Parts: sequence; structure tokens; C-alpha cells
Amino acid sequence: MLAMLAAIDREWELMFLWLVVAFAVDGIDGPLARKYDVQKNAPQFDGVLLDLIIDYLTYVFIPAFALFKSDLLPGWTGWVAIIVITYASAMYFADARMKTRDNSFHGFPGCWNMLVLVMFAVEPNFWIILGLVAVLSVAMFLPIKFIHPVRTERWRRISLPMALAWTFFAGWAAWVHFDPESWALWGLVVTSVYLLFAGVTQQLFPRKGYPERL
Repeated sequence: MLAMLAAIDREWELMFLWLVVAFAVDGIDGPLARKYDVQKNAPQFDGVLLDLIIDYLTYVFIPAFALFKSDLLPGWTGWVAIIVITYASAMYFADARMKTRDNSFHGFPGCWNMLVLVMFAVEPNFWIILGLVAVLSVAMFLPIKFIHPVRTERWRRISLPMALAWTFFAGWAAWVHFDPESWALWGLVVTSVYLLFAGVTQQLFPRKGYPERL
């Protein structure tokens, strides 16, 4: 809600700071829930459903709204992006096949908060943004693996620090108002590329005797 209120006022840096906080919380709530056995101690609450609701708001709805209201996508392109992002993501979040056997994601996991933050920082041409939205929306429903930096065991010693580094660079970039001369922008790009393509790389180079099957 704090991120949404900031977005309504077009206070993009504050909005992203709150979304970074939400991203950090999302990284630890699952391990905490499993550690304290919430399914047994609070069985009346469906943690998976609650997680999906919160993730849709913070990963999809608010970033899509911000992208639409920003100056990054002019005219009709903003409408295309916001409709495609919200609809495709709703279908993906309802897809029972979204998790793989190794706790990765089957298809792009709708992390639009990460993409939109990088777009605000880099400010590419609107055709590039529209192209990324189209490609990643289709990638949601393709047999492509995307890692979960906490739960995907393979390369976790690299993936977890990369996710922490992304969180740090994202907060730094928002704090300095997306200053193009800040090193935070390069950090965002490097960590984002790793998190985006690590799963695909694991599919292309499976462990010997352990094929990367979705």
C-alpha cells in the first residue's frame, strides 16, 4: 500500500524503495514459514495463497501501474504494456505448473518489479521496453526455467548473493534518484542478467546424470 500511494503521487524513487523492502521480505518469509511449520501451527491460513496475492500486487500490479503512468511508454504503448502484463501474469499465477521439480519457476515468474525498476534506471527506447514486455510475457508459458535464488539448490552459493546484490543496487539506484552516473545502474544490469538467464543456462548445461527437466 505504501508503494502504491507513492506511485499515485509519481514519487517513483520512494515507490521502488518500498518495493525493494517487499522484495527483501519475500526472500525470507518462506524460509521462516517452513522453519516454524506454519502449516501445522496455523493451518487455517493458506500461506501459498497469501504469498500469491501479495506477489501479484508487488511484482505485477504496482510496477505495471508505474510503467503506465511514467513517461517511458507514450500513448498506446502504455496501454498495451499494462494490459499484457496484468492479464498474462494473472494467468501465470493461476497456473498449477509454475514450479519445477527443483523449486525453480516454469516460465518467467512475473517479476515485473525487477524489470520496471531497471527500465526506470536505464531509460531505454520505448520499443525496447515494449519488446521486453512482449518477450517475457510469452516466456511465462514456455518450458524455460528461471531460478528461485533461495530455493533452487543448484548454484545457490552464487544465486543468493546475486539476489542480495540486486536488492542492494536497486535500493541504491532509487536512493540516488536513478542517477545515470551511479555505479548502481551497472550493478543492477549485471545482477539482473544473471538472475534472468541462470535457469536457461542450467537447462543448456545440465548436471551429469541430473537432466534439468521441468
